[in-house]
Amino acid sequence: MSRRIGLRELRQNASEIVREVETGETFDVTVSGRLAARLVPALRSRSHRIEEIADLWDGEADPTFFDDLDQVADRTVVDPRVLPQ
Repeated sequence: MSRRIGLRELRQNASEIVREVETGETFDVTVSGRLAARLVPALRSRSHRIEEIADLWDGEADPTFFDDLDQVADRTVVDPRVLPQ
């Protein structure tokens, strides 16, 4: 559950509040009583060592890869999210 704080409290205690957010807490920030922002922990990126993911390249290559690549290069592949002009 989020803790509600006013903008003044956020300004006065920003360092402490950010430390709490880093530990997983969330805050709803209000301005004049209305919700204006939500402070949530940032997603942590996870990097991988090559040794951990090397097996992704094991096995046979996709036999149609170069056909697909040719279609992209020839612009015969169309993005279905883009409306025709």
